[in-house]
Amino acid sequence: MMARIHKKLRQEILKEKIDSNPFLTDGELAVLLNVSIQTLRLDRLELGIPELRERTKQMAERAQDKLKAITSNEIVGDLIDLELDKQGISILHITPEMVFEKTQIARGHYVFSQANSLALAVIDAPTALTGVANVKYKMPIHVGEKLIAKAEVIRKRGNKSFIWVKTRNEKQEVFRAKFIMVSLEP
Repeated sequence: MMARIHKKLRQEILKEKIDSNPFLTDGELAVLLNVSIQTLRLDRLELGIPELRERTKQMAERAQDKLKAITSNEIVGDLIDLELDKQGISILHITPEMVFEKTQIARGHYVFSQANSLALAVIDAPTALTGVANVKYKMPIHVGEKLIAKAEVIRKRGNKSFIWVKTRNEKQEVFRAKFIMVSLEP
């Protein structure tokens, strides 16, 4: 009987963890819940929670349906979450084509483009463009890294949206930008 209660509690915690961070892997969740990966997978299956890859794919499909100012193929990286005029998240995997050959450090325009296209995606208008961009490259980014950019609309004034984008690798913030995006009348 105690195992049943324990299992129910564990599954409630599992749901809460995935709701707060849908990018947690089965391995990370197993460690957090102090269970084996097999037990974690059984719990996830029993609750109808898809694996990480499927969760990410579902989030991306929902986010792309909301786009207004740009199309999904204009986003640099994979758009995985979007609340118009509030926030958005995208992921970019740095490939060998995106880095300087000699240093294997990412070319800045890829990192900027991820942030800029995400800022455009967040705008709830049929047409928008970048009015001002203030950017800071904080750390070198290397081939193979996964960048997670999070955009947040800080303020709106008339047809202008003030958007902050913070980009992290798995360890730390590597880039940040403050954009003023201008919505245009069609």
